[in-house]
Amino acid sequence: MRVRPLFALLCCAAVAPSAFAQLDVREVKGGKDHPLLSRFEGAKMVGYNAVRYDQAELPASRPYFKNNEIKVDNLLKPEGSYTRIAYVFAKDRSGLEVFRNYQAAIAQAGLKVMYTCEKEACGALSSYYNSSYLMRDGFLEGGSGIHNSFNAGLSEPRYLVAQGTQPDGSVVHVAVLIAPPLRGYLGGISLQIVEGKPMDTGKVAATLNAGDMARRIAAEGKVAVYGVYFDTDKTDVKPASKAALAEMAKLLQQDKNLKVHIVGHTDNQGASAHNMELSQKRADSVARVLATEYKVDARRLSAKGIGPFAPVASNDAEPGREKNRRVELVKQ
Repeated sequence: MRVRPLFALLCCAAVAPSAFAQLDVREVKGGKDHPLLSRFEGAKMVGYNAVRYDQAELPASRPYFKNNEIKVDNLLKPEGSYTRIAYVFAKDRSGLEVFRNYQAAIAQAGLKVMYTCEKEACGALSSYYNSSYLMRDGFLEGGSGIHNSFNAGLSEPRYLVAQGTQPDGSVVHVAVLIAPPLRGYLGGISLQIVEGKPMDTGKVAATLNAGDMARRIAAEGKVAVYGVYFDTDKTDVKPASKAALAEMAKLLQQDKNLKVHIVGHTDNQGASAHNMELSQKRADSVARVLATEYKVDARRLSAKGIGPFAPVASNDAEPGREKNRRVELVKQ
């Protein structure tokens, strides 16, 4: 199901100004509400962590104990931009009211609830969250009072995990856990949002050296080089490509008789005609840099772009598409 750009603001009609006056809680520094899902009106943020790429572990079935360990038969492990947020809310709002507001907002946004539970039906969910999430890496701030609020309320939790598709086609997962105000403590809200965006790549180079390239060309007649980088939809070779270019030049300098086709490849995203043109211009750029900056005889280089027409992996997912975006040296 497709997610609308913004979830509904979570609030209650006709909330008295003094309804949340009892929340004398200092908000975490640097925290911010996620644009996909707002806080319950008047709640205070007491935990915040956001990373550009990580894996979450979201229960989609009832956790239980087995051999003194917490087990979850259906544990979702989505990867992407991962945001964790915790809030506390006033004692005069019930956990049910807060949970129903989140349910309504998620339904309005077009997400599909994959699993939900309330109170006893949640099994060992409270133990799972206390051991693996809420108490991890200093996430909750505000001292023992905040921790006690979650500890108390998680004896009667309400929880859901939902999934949807964002306008750009990426998958988003949302997990909501509500701990009601019990034993005089504040209520607690835990949100986890995982946006399935591609991971930044090209951060670690694994460039073949000239000897490796020579051996592969001798054995296979070609070698794929993954250390040549371009900005998205651009044709200029990026400075981060120097290590790979230097090894390509060394290969050609060590074997004066070697002539190569420099072949540019793309994934299948976008129009094929555009990818053909893009791959040709990128191959031209590599040949030009080798000739001008590394003094390789241009007559030994032939640039050719073949776009998406020679994949080495499936284009259905980003890891495969990344393998398909490459430069190859093919012996003439």
